[in-house]
Order: sequence, then structure tokens, then C-alpha cells
Amino acid sequence: MKELVFVLLLVTEASSRSNCTLSRLGCDCPRDHRFTICSRLNLTQLPSRVPTSTELLDLSGNLISVVPKNIFSTNRKLRVLLLQNNNISAMEDGSFSQLEFLQKLDLSQNRISSLTGGFSVGLAFLRELQLSHNQLSSLDSRSFLHLDGLQRLNLTNNSIQSIQVRSFSSMSSLRQLHLQDNQLTSLRSGTFSMLRSLEVLNLAGNQISKMEMVVFNPLTSMTLLNLADNRLSTVNFKTFLSIHTYSTHILLQGNPWTCDCELHRVFRKLRSIQRLFLDDYANLTCAEPPVLLNHLLKDVDSELCIAETVTVLIITITVVITVLAAMLMGERKKKKRRKGMHWTQQGDFSDESDF
Repeated sequence: MKELVFVLLLVTEASSRSNCTLSRLGCDCPRDHRFTICSRLNLTQLPSRVPTSTELLDLSGNLISVVPKNIFSTNRKLRVLLLQNNNISAMEDGSFSQLEFLQKLDLSQNRISSLTGGFSVGLAFLRELQLSHNQLSSLDSRSFLHLDGLQRLNLTNNSIQSIQVRSFSSMSSLRQLHLQDNQLTSLRSGTFSMLRSLEVLNLAGNQISKMEMVVFNPLTSMTLLNLADNRLSTVNFKTFLSIHTYSTHILLQGNPWTCDCELHRVFRKLRSIQRLFLDDYANLTCAEPPVLLNHLLKDVDSELCIAETVTVLIITITVVITVLAAMLMGERKKKKRRKGMHWTQQGDFSDESDF
């Protein structure tokens, strides 16, 4: 009986494979064709006639370079589309416009250098977009225009140098934004203005040296802010104070900190704020001044203001001494003037007696 059941399963599996229109290309379409696997087959273009019942289509690891318009017009049931590790450099406007139920789109490890306004047409219900390891250099208000329902966006390891204000304006549902290992040098106010649902903002491995004071102010749900391995030498206390969340963990390791009294004051105040957690404070190291190179900030922070305090004391004492000296000199001059007036008066009296 067991042998008969096993044979029936094999026949069913073989039948389902034979009915797959893409089996001639080497694709695997098991059972009811809900999953169509065409990965690592050296395909140079997207296959046509993908089974209409397919919900997951895996085309990763091929040589596809272009995603034509309406190529998925018969695949409205697609929920997951995997196109990573191809040679894709161009996506025609409306390429994914028919995929109204698509939830995950993986375009990582391709050659995409720009995103047009038509790229995201039809993807209002997309939940996850993977664009890591591409060649994007900038983002603008058209890049993600129609991604209203997106929750996770991965832009890791591109060449992004600038993000225009309102680039993420349509993403009120976004929860995770990964921008690590790009070439950002500054963060401008308004960049994250609509991301009220954002929980994770990963900016590690950029070249950020400046941040405008209220750049993080709109992020009222943020639980993790990763700024590790950038070029921050100092930070404004109000920049982090403007984060109005219940609990936010901040990572700052690997920045070239200028360890001085002002930095000591900033971190002392930040560590006193109960809703902010500087998780890697114990690992922060100094880059300046040279005498403190590679020293842990926590080991020298109590000494950073000593020199400044001594200098202030010296100046204060010098001022006090100068004032006292001036007062003494003034008193001496007054006494001399009084004595002079006294002798003058006595001289006048003696002159009168002679008469």
C-alpha cells in the first residue's frame, strides 16, 4: 500500500512538471504551479508564459538585463518576485504595473543606476523592496512615488550621495530603511519628514559629518538609529534631543570623535535622557587631539574639562588680581591726593599768619 501511494505521488509530481510551460527551459514548477523556480539557468531575458497560478517566481542568478513593460500582465497572482543577482540595468515604466498583489520584490545585486516615476506604478501593496548592491547615486521625489504600503526598503551598498527632500514622502507605512554603506555626507531636515512609522534607520558606513538639528524630529516611532562608521567628529545635543520616541537605541561606534570638553558635556547630557540609549558608548574612541588617539572616550571623559577648568580659573584669578591691583592703585592715588591737599591747606594757613 505504501509503495502504491509513493508511486502515485511520483506520477502526480511528474504530471505537474510536464504541464509546466517553462520546463523546456529547465524551470521547476512543482505541484499546482504556485511556485515557479527558474534560477541559475543563464536566461538572458524574462520568460513569457509563466503559469498564471504562480505566486512565487524565482528568476535569480540569471543574465537578464531588461525588464520590459507588461511582461507580467498574465501573472496577477504573483506575491513574491525574485530577480536578484542578474544584470538588470533598465526597467521600463509600468514593468510591474499588473502585479497588484505583489508583496516582495527583490532586485538586489543588479546594475540599476536610477529609478523613474513609472518604476513603482501598480506596487501600492508591495511590502518589501530589496535594491541593495546596485548603482544608485541619488534619490528624488519620483524614486518611490507609488509605494504607499511599503514596510521594508533595503538600499544597502549603492553609491547614494544625495537624498532630496520628499524622496520618501509616500512611505508613511515604512518601518525599516537600510541605507548603510553608501556615500552620504550630510543629513538635511525634511529628508525623513513623512516616515512616522519608521522603527529602524540604518545609516552605518556612510561619510556623514553633518546633521541638521531637527532631521530626526519626524521619526516618532524610531527604536534603532545606526550612525556607526561615519565621519562624525562631534554632535549637537539638540539633534538627538529632538527624537521624541518612547525608547531609541543609538549606535555611534567607528566615528572619528574630537574628544574635548564640549563633547564630554554633550554625551553626559545625552546619557541622562532616559528615553535614549547609547548602546556602544563604552566603545567610542578618540581621533583628536593626537595625544588621545584611539583612547576610549569613557576613559578620558572625566579629564577632558580639567584643562579648560584650570584655564578658566587662571583667567579668573588673573582678572581678580588685576581688579584688586587697580583698586589698590586707586586707593593709593586717593591718599596721595588727600595728603597733597592737606599740605597745601597748611601752607595757606602759614602764609596768612605772616601777615
